[in-house]
Amino acid sequence: MRGRREPRLAEVSLRIQAGERVALLGPSGAGKSTLLAVANGLLLPDGGTVHWQGEPRARSARARRRQQARIGTLWQDLRLIEELSVQQNLNAARLARWGWPRALLNLVMPVETQACATLLQRLDLDPALLGQPVSALSGGQRQRVALARLLRQEPLLLLADEPLASLDPRLAEELLALLLAAGSAPRALLLSLHRPELVGGFDRVVGLRRGYIVFDQPASSLTTAQLQALYAEDGAP
Repeated sequence: MRGRREPRLAEVSLRIQAGERVALLGPSGAGKSTLLAVANGLLLPDGGTVHWQGEPRARSARARRRQQARIGTLWQDLRLIEELSVQQNLNAARLARWGWPRALLNLVMPVETQACATLLQRLDLDPALLGQPVSALSGGQRQRVALARLLRQEPLLLLADEPLASLDPRLAEELLALLLAAGSAPRALLLSLHRPELVGGFDRVVGLRRGYIVFDQPASSLTTAQLQALYAEDGAP
């Protein structure tokens, strides 16, 4: 992937197996968000190939939509729809699998209430919130609703783009624990982090600098020297 002057990603080769929880580290501008966008299909690489479950990405639009329905992303800004209810937001994750009649029905009446209530309970939220507009929720509630929406999608690959960046330490730890639990087999998790001290719960850690992968190893073997080099202000990748 190229920006105006140099590639946003270069010579990147990354494979994630079911059940793996992978932390993605790197300074601002390293290419973390670009890598996640390529992984979920929002960006197409200028070269190379992207495989899903051992096969190249589908060519037809319908087949690509089916593949992308199994890849879910938790964005830093959450991308909840403020004016809609919690239940409508949760069901928005099913739109790729539903036809238009059911999608429109979701806008005018409660749909699959029990499934939505079960997800809220799983994330320690009161099912009574289902009818509330997202605009009425606290910050912590919004984070959990966004994660519930991600799980409602039933993806096999969970992607998260620095979801902890704007949270206080307690909420960050709670959300990270929920994401790590959700990333167990048969699913996998790729999560971009800006706090290296939180990689302990991950299986692998990938360091990205200037669009290049500079290390890909077990999280337990990450050293202080590697982190200092990754976040150094200058020097070659």
